[in-house]
Amino acid sequence: MSQANEGEVHTFAALLAGGANRRYAGQPKALEAVGGEPIAVRAIRALREAAARVVLVANDFDTYRSLGLEMRSDLRPGLGALGGIHTAVCWAQEVGHPGVLVAACDMPFLSAELLRELVRDAGSREVVAPASESRRGLEPLCAWYGSGCRGAIEAALDRGERHVISFFDDVTVRTLPLDEVGSFGDPELMFLNVNTPADRERAERAVRSLEGDAR
Repeated sequence: MSQANEGEVHTFAALLAGGANRRYAGQPKALEAVGGEPIAVRAIRALREAAARVVLVANDFDTYRSLGLEMRSDLRPGLGALGGIHTAVCWAQEVGHPGVLVAACDMPFLSAELLRELVRDAGSREVVAPASESRRGLEPLCAWYGSGCRGAIEAALDRGERHVISFFDDVTVRTLPLDEVGSFGDPELMFLNVNTPADRERAERAVRSLEGDAR
């Protein structure tokens, strides 16, 4: 297991696995295998290379107990990914960390190097996210959230907001430029979400391609 470098010794990270898996026929997509190991295990490995402490935000402890992480359920249940981020930020604040590195449980190709870059010089009152070619233009489920964002997140939840970026206008958001993100790998692959069996097949093809390139 890789240990966090000196620069990551104070980094706190949370894997979010609180979804209902509706697009995956109700099955826990985080435990589906890609490249012979569960997607969540692949994500945890990347997080552990970027952070000293990795925890899990999930609402079904029995399902994810095998991952061996400290777990907490959503403080405000039923609010989707934003509720998970809120829980992670509150957890970080409670244990004295300036923020939390957040990643979704369904990303099998996270880059530890990119994750380390996100936390480099990250502030407690800002969001740091990698740019992408998604409709949002960035990846909010592979990002740093400073503990100082808690108030803005809670205000958004109190307004009935559910979109992950609904509070971004109320905090400082720093976006890592796409060309810099690309230096850590193919953004389309790094941010691939396995939401459906078809996505998993795509991920398996990517693994085979990567293995072929490595030979």
